[in-house]
Amino acid sequence: MAPKGILTVVALLGVKSAFARDFPNCQSGALASNQVCNMTLDPWARASALVAAFSYNEKISNSWDNSPGVSRLGLPSYEWWNEALHGVARSRGVQFANSGNFSHATSFPQPITMGAAFDMPLIKSVAETTSTEARAFSNAGRCGLNFWTPNINPFRDPRWGRGQEVPSEDSYHMSEYVMQLIPGLQGGLQGDPYYKLAATCKHYAGYDMENWKGNRRYAFDAKITYQDLQDYYLRPFRACVRDANAQSAMCSYNAVNGVPTCADSWLLGDVLRGLYGFGSEDRWVTADCDALGNVWTDHRYGGSAAGAAAASLNAGTDLDCGQFWPQNLPAAYNAKMFNDTVLDRSLIRRYASMVRLGWFDPPAQQPYRQIGWESVAVPEARALALRAAQEGIVLLKNNGTAPLPLAAAVKKIAVVGPLGTATTQMQGNYYGTAQNISTVVSAFQARGYQVTNVQGCAITGASTSGFAAALSAAAAADAVVFVGGIDTSVEAEDRDREQITWTGAQVQLIKQLAAAKGAKPFAVVQMGTMLDSSEIVAQAGVDSLLWAGYPGQDGGAAIVSILTGEKAPAARLPITIYPGDYVNQVPRTYKWYTKTPVFAFGHGLHYTSFDISLPADLPATFTTADLTSNISFTDVGPVASGNYPDLAPFISVPVSVGNTGGVVSDYVVLAFVKGEYGPEPFPLKSLVAFARLHDIEPGTIGTATLDIRLGAIARSDADGALTLWPGKYQLVLDIDDQAVWDFEITGDQVVLEKLPPKN
Repeated sequence: MAPKGILTVVALLGVKSAFARDFPNCQSGALASNQVCNMTLDPWARASALVAAFSYNEKISNSWDNSPGVSRLGLPSYEWWNEALHGVARSRGVQFANSGNFSHATSFPQPITMGAAFDMPLIKSVAETTSTEARAFSNAGRCGLNFWTPNINPFRDPRWGRGQEVPSEDSYHMSEYVMQLIPGLQGGLQGDPYYKLAATCKHYAGYDMENWKGNRRYAFDAKITYQDLQDYYLRPFRACVRDANAQSAMCSYNAVNGVPTCADSWLLGDVLRGLYGFGSEDRWVTADCDALGNVWTDHRYGGSAAGAAAASLNAGTDLDCGQFWPQNLPAAYNAKMFNDTVLDRSLIRRYASMVRLGWFDPPAQQPYRQIGWESVAVPEARALALRAAQEGIVLLKNNGTAPLPLAAAVKKIAVVGPLGTATTQMQGNYYGTAQNISTVVSAFQARGYQVTNVQGCAITGASTSGFAAALSAAAAADAVVFVGGIDTSVEAEDRDREQITWTGAQVQLIKQLAAAKGAKPFAVVQMGTMLDSSEIVAQAGVDSLLWAGYPGQDGGAAIVSILTGEKAPAARLPITIYPGDYVNQVPRTYKWYTKTPVFAFGHGLHYTSFDISLPADLPATFTTADLTSNISFTDVGPVASGNYPDLAPFISVPVSVGNTGGVVSDYVVLAFVKGEYGPEPFPLKSLVAFARLHDIEPGTIGTATLDIRLGAIARSDADGALTLWPGKYQLVLDIDDQAVWDFEITGDQVVLEKLPPKN
């Protein structure tokens, strides 16, 4: 999102302060006479009346994110760039106070950690809390009403610097995530009558590289087959736009198959607005920041700067985050590269969205306008942030001589490592100011432990000067906890990795601590996304290994609650932990990785044991005709009876989960499908359903129902036709096939959805 250069102010714009957050006054003044204030009209008619009153220069000056408004009409300025990835976040449109009210907001874990929870009701609760706090900030004039979140590009490549921003490497998992997140942010699937916020599906599409060995995102051309587009890259966007009804989308820096996404009429028109039904005229597309300039300066698309500006506008982009349009649309207009209707359309779409958000309407008639500071960072929100972090911490190893949880006899703790006192590092990127941040050290101290903290080494760098002090502290303690990994100094936006192994001297120190620890417990906590921990796992002296990702404001408390057994771990990896040499291969996720990973997608241990079973009477055969009998198809696209064909039900499978150990625990049920159906090569397996059961008592059985849809078991052909294939299938539970169900689908193959042809 961050632009590659500093945005300069264009003199003709007369831009006001970025933090001017006035609401329009439809009760009196110049704007009151405009039909935009007529609440009996539909949003398009109201926005059309507003834009019709703009002069040509006023239209151009409001084509970018820091829109100055039109003072003569009484239309205030508005900043369209607001962020809320995992809580209200600092950005050009969001202003935190220096102290007092609105000086902080709840900072939840990064999506990669929340993805590990595999708890969709949790995601909706987080979204609802975030949108409530965002509305409070907006009502106080401290942010806008549209937010450029979520990032839903699947985490395909572990080197990607922005993997922390997304919940998974799996596109089905991503789709289920947005189906809860978007309604939670927007106040439901439909604004009735107002949306709470307008969420943005980004970055559309094929975006998962920042700056790798001199290959930068601004000029990158992603070569993607139609099959991979349909099955992987576009799947989360289909769910986000078509099914969850996100009100805006963001085109990305890169090109796809030779065309910059922000100037791609096929992606923005045929697919997004056509196939996915984004055609409602109160939904709009923003460019990523400076991405429209990249269309010309980096991709050299459009023949000239003016041509590139016109190409993106004509293709369906509605907003420039940057000043490329204000600087170049006038020349394109003079050259008749676009017409007034197209420019008007881009403005009307955005202001129609603001109508749907209640921006123009009296606050007394809007419950969302009544939300204030008293709804920000409330105790329930902090408890939710803690729970989100606890549910997302994965126990990777726990088979040493002194496994977790820590015994009651442990009183003195040595916390070693560069992240033992981490604060904002646990928030990752796109974060806001938290009221308080719990560190691992402070969390142990809050529970009455005697804590000695020695950094020992840095995240990067070869210095071993702190080793002696770390070893001395470990020798004097009852238990040792190493807290390390990586942070945004290693992986971030515009910062990809070249290696996926532990950095600096951390592994060297861990080995020495493991060798010297004796019989006392030694646990390693890894923060950051994906690191090859094979050397650490191989150390007999390392009793336990936890993955925490970026656990947010209550990360320390969450980690310590797992270490002490206050909370039992039940999270599963939403990514694959690969060996370090994976960087020399073409990354394609767990579905295609034939070697042995360090830890598989879905790996996660518990403090108890479980027995998983399926019913014995599940059907053995299905026909494609029966499965699609309630679906009607048309020439313009498939339309189901009240649904889309890929969302039509396949089967609901009950799963029994018995806690056969001695600890109360959650359990995540993961269901994969295997089989040789559809075009070769065949994926090893694909996630088709999951559910998290809570607080299963020892000796009891919990039950989950897995609702599997046709689209989950379908695959695409070479032309991107999502197809239900005849063949032999196998449903397996968990990553080690704890329960298996074989079934067969017979009959003719049936296309559920076709990507539109590209001219």
